[in-house]
Amino acid sequence: MKIICIGRNYADHAKETGNEPPTDPIFFLKPTTACLYPGQPIQLPDIPGEIEHELELVVMIDSYAKDVPVNMALGLIASFSLGLDLTARTLQDQLKAKGLPWEKAKAWDGSAVLGEVELPMTASTDLQAFGIELKKNGETVQKDTTANMLFTVAELIAYVSRYITLEPGDLLFTGTPSGVGPIVEGDVLEGFLNGKLLLNATVGKR
Repeated sequence: MKIICIGRNYADHAKETGNEPPTDPIFFLKPTTACLYPGQPIQLPDIPGEIEHELELVVMIDSYAKDVPVNMALGLIASFSLGLDLTARTLQDQLKAKGLPWEKAKAWDGSAVLGEVELPMTASTDLQAFGIELKKNGETVQKDTTANMLFTVAELIAYVSRYITLEPGDLLFTGTPSGVGPIVEGDVLEGFLNGKLLLNATVGKR
């Protein structure tokens, strides 16, 4: 099982981080130790600077696949939920400025928060028609629709599978909309899909 994360898949988020929207999907990996399962508090890492939330639609792959055609990609999905790709933004900016890899800012233990509710993928599921929303301490901080993804979930799966063989249990974080921001001890983060609460996490002590 591996965690595959997509960067800059919403134009507004690319702009807010000072980047141009990509012409091809951007992806990076997190280790399995990055998974934070439901009921566990978010533990802020011992990394100086801001740690930011990024709400994302997450899909789980249920079979082995390589070089998947776009029109067959959705058939590989077992289920979906919401997740948080937590980012040590200050560190990431420093690493990017030096032209260095930025896994240290993205792949630390507990940086991939998973929602409590997992929904089954069906023939009628339209992954590009979901409203997603993140509330921090009851206030909406991220809100968008998956229709605004630059690359659809099917396109992402097909693209990634050209480079990496997909395996059962793999998680694909599909990118975050604009509105990312810092989290601090005591924050309560709630993720909604079409108004349904799927993710609920509290930030623990640093």
